[in-house]
Amino acid sequence: MATSQRDAGPDDAGGGPGSRLSILVVRSGGLAGISQQWQVEPDADAEDWIAMVQACPWGSVGRDDAARDRFTWRIEARMPPRLRTASVPESELVGPWRALVERVQEVGARG
Repeated sequence: MATSQRDAGPDDAGGGPGSRLSILVVRSGGLAGISQQWQVEPDADAEDWIAMVQACPWGSVGRDDAARDRFTWRIEARMPPRLRTASVPESELVGPWRALVERVQEVGARG
């Protein structure tokens, strides 16, 4: 599945509006095809969140070509000046990925 890393844009550095840690999780697919999303922008425990993000295998997300009716999870972690994104199939949502997603769902605002 797709993963990427890039330097964040000019609004993401130097104390601008995008200069804080932000993690977005979007679940899409399934039988109904309805998307849901959760987002956190932690302040007090940012170090714990950063450790969770760094534990995820961003460069080695597996594929699941047989999973047509399963969920796909899009995960975006903005840690200025870097933005990491991954598209993780449900069958690959294990270990650090699952821990991060469950924590975002537990703490984050639902959209």
